[in-house]
Amino acid sequence: MRVHIPVSCHTKAVWLLLRQDGAGKEREFVFSLEKTADAYEIWRCECSLEDTGLYFYRFRVQTENESFHLYRWGEHDTNMEEGGLWQLSCVTEEFSAPSWAEGAVMYQIFPDRFYKSGECDLKDKLTPYVLHQNWNESPRWMPDEKGEVWNNDFFGGNLRGIEEKLPYLQTLGVELIYLNPIFMAFSNHRYDTANYLRVDPLLGTEEDFKRLCDTAHGMGMRIILDGVFSHTGSRSVYFEDAANNPESPYKSWFSFKNYPTEYESWWGFKTLPCVKELDPAYLDFIVEGEDSVIAHWLRLGADGFRLDVADELPDEFILRLKRRLRELRPDALLLGEVWEDASNKIAYGQRRRYFIDGELDGVMNYPWRKAVLDFARGSDGGEGLRHALETLAEHYPASALHCTMTMLSSHDSARALTELAAPFEGSREAMAAHRLTEDGRALGIKRLRFAAGLQFFLPGMPSIYYGDEAGMEGCKDPFNRGTYPWGREVEDLQNHFKRLGNMRKNSPVLRHGNLAVLSCGNGKISLKRESKDGICRGDFDATAGTFRIQLETGEIITD
Repeated sequence: MRVHIPVSCHTKAVWLLLRQDGAGKEREFVFSLEKTADAYEIWRCECSLEDTGLYFYRFRVQTENESFHLYRWGEHDTNMEEGGLWQLSCVTEEFSAPSWAEGAVMYQIFPDRFYKSGECDLKDKLTPYVLHQNWNESPRWMPDEKGEVWNNDFFGGNLRGIEEKLPYLQTLGVELIYLNPIFMAFSNHRYDTANYLRVDPLLGTEEDFKRLCDTAHGMGMRIILDGVFSHTGSRSVYFEDAANNPESPYKSWFSFKNYPTEYESWWGFKTLPCVKELDPAYLDFIVEGEDSVIAHWLRLGADGFRLDVADELPDEFILRLKRRLRELRPDALLLGEVWEDASNKIAYGQRRRYFIDGELDGVMNYPWRKAVLDFARGSDGGEGLRHALETLAEHYPASALHCTMTMLSSHDSARALTELAAPFEGSREAMAAHRLTEDGRALGIKRLRFAAGLQFFLPGMPSIYYGDEAGMEGCKDPFNRGTYPWGREVEDLQNHFKRLGNMRKNSPVLRHGNLAVLSCGNGKISLKRESKDGICRGDFDATAGTFRIQLETGEIITD
C-alpha cells in the first residue's frame, strides 16, 4: 500500500490502522518513506493478514508539529479526525471463479415465454392452469374474486423451443444461458418448486434438458439453472407430505408454528413455505447426498446455478453448496441474487461472507444497473456512474467483478426500454394498459442502444434479458414477462446487440481487463480497459446518445 503526502507537511511517520469487521481492536502497521516525487513523499507499507474477512482502515500521521488521524472524506478526499473508513476484503486463496465465465456474454430466458417447439405431455401438470392459444396475448394479471393472483396462465414455451433457437443466440455472441426455474411447479414463474428432480411437464422432459445442454455445449454455450432453495411451493411433494403425515421424512424441513396449518413462509406468502436449509435431511437432499439435487442436474449437463434470494440462505449452506458443486464439477459457476453491494452486505443482522469465504463466484449487479440507466436517461451527469463503477471495482475481488451479472433488465425489474423512455409507476391496472408512445419508444430505443454500448464495454458478464434486444417493453412483473416477439423484432436494435455481443466475445481486454475512469461530467464519461492483451478505450456521450469504442486491435465501434 502506498500513500502520497505533500512534502510541505514535513511528515515524520505514518501508520496504517486496520480493524477487522466485528473486532474492536485496531492493528498498527508502519509505513516507510519510499521516495519523493515532485511535491509529494511516497510512503509504503507491506502487511499480511492471517484471517479472511472484511477490514476497515484509516491512517495516523506524525509531522514535525502534530499527530492526527486521517479519514476518508467523500469519494476521493481525506479529512483530519473525522470521516469514513476505507474498506479492504481479504479473501480465501481458494476464491477463483471459472475462467470461462469471466466476461462472458449471457442471455437470460424466462422459459414459458421464449419459444415453443412441438407439444409436451401435460398429463402431470399441476392444475388448474390456463394455456394461452395466442402467443401474442398479454400475461394475465387480474386477481380473482378473493383478490388472489394465481400466476397460472402459460404460453407453452419449452426446452425444445430453446434448443431450436440456439443458432439465434449464437449470432448474439451468447456464451452462457441462464434459465429461470425449470423444475416442476404450479405457477408460470416456477419459484414455487413442487419437485426438484423433475422438469415441469409444460417444459418437456429430463431427456429434453439433457439434449438442450448437449447441443448448447457443442455450440460453445453453457447453461445455468435457477436454484430456489430458501422455500418450496405449498403444492410440493415435500410440503404436502409433511403437512399430511406427522411421521413424514420431510417434516423437519419446515417450521410449523401450529401443525399443520400455520408455518413460516416466504414474506408471508402461504404458497411458499420456508425451509430450514441446515436441516440435515434437507442439506443431504439438496447438496451433499450422492444423488442430491445439484448432483442430479450437473450430471444431466447443467454448468452451475444462480441462487434465488441468496440473502435468505445461511452462509454455511451456500459455502457447503459451493464446495459440493466444485467437487462434482471443478469449473461449475455459482451466482447469487444480491441487490446491493455484495462485499459488505448485512442481511438479517449478519454481515454476509459471499466473497471473503469464496461462497459465490459473482452476483446480480443491480447497483450497476441503476447507475447505467440513470446516466443513459440523463438523470446523472456521470459522477454517479463513476462512483458506482469505482466502488464496485474497489470492493469486489477481480474474478468476482468479472463474473457479476451486468443486466439492464431482469424478471424482477421493468424492461430497460420502458425505464429508459420514462419510468412508470402506477396500479397494476395502469401498468397493464401502459404502452410507450411512438416518440417515447423511439427515445427509449436510442437510449437502450447507448446503454448497451456501456454494458458490453464495462467489466462483468453482460446479460441480455430475453427480448430486450428485440425491442420488448413492459412495466414490472408480470408485464416484463411477455412472450418473445418472433417476427416482430426491431431489427436495427437486434443487429446492434449482435455487433456488441460478438465484439465482447472476441475481445480479451473487454473480458478480463482492469477498468479506469479517465474523465466524467456533463453527461459524458471516458473509460479505459487494460490488460496484458492491450488497451480498449470507450467514450460515451449520454447527452447525444452516442459512443465510440476503440478495441485493442484498433477497430472502432461507434453508434
